[in-house]
Amino acid sequence: MVLRLNDLRPAPGSKKKRKRVGRGNASGKGTYSGRGLKGQLSRSGRDYNSVFEGGAMSMMRTLPRRKGFKAPFRVEAHPINVVELDRRFGDGDTVDSESLVAAGLLRRASQRFKVLAGGEISTALQVRVERISPAAEAKIVAAGGSVEVINAESPDSGGADEA
Repeated sequence: MVLRLNDLRPAPGSKKKRKRVGRGNASGKGTYSGRGLKGQLSRSGRDYNSVFEGGAMSMMRTLPRRKGFKAPFRVEAHPINVVELDRRFGDGDTVDSESLVAAGLLRRASQRFKVLAGGEISTALQVRVERISPAAEAKIVAAGGSVEVINAESPDSGGADEA
């Protein structure tokens, strides 16, 4: 069968008749036409500001104006200090997202995190992470460990992986 433009019909229930008000009380929208009794909202041609509060001091004016803004595409990274790695891992252990979940430092392996230089570290660890501060990297290497940065995102790439 060939589909023609004159055979097309809207989906059942997608086209509703408009509400005709003021057509008698039996219609359910008679007398006051669903507007209630008197007042600004019942008048024709009503036009009011949506933030107008009846002459009272509006919330827009009472709330303080704060400077700054919150970046809409900010990426939060869970901080993990090297002292936590020192406490939870032994000499020669490999530290990556899966081992951090097993150690209870992360909730899930896909969670973003960054290793920071808080505290001291004396264990030689093999660290494979996406984000690490330069000071933390220096502390891990000084303790005899190694650092491998994997899948690093450059700040100007907009989150796209480098090829």
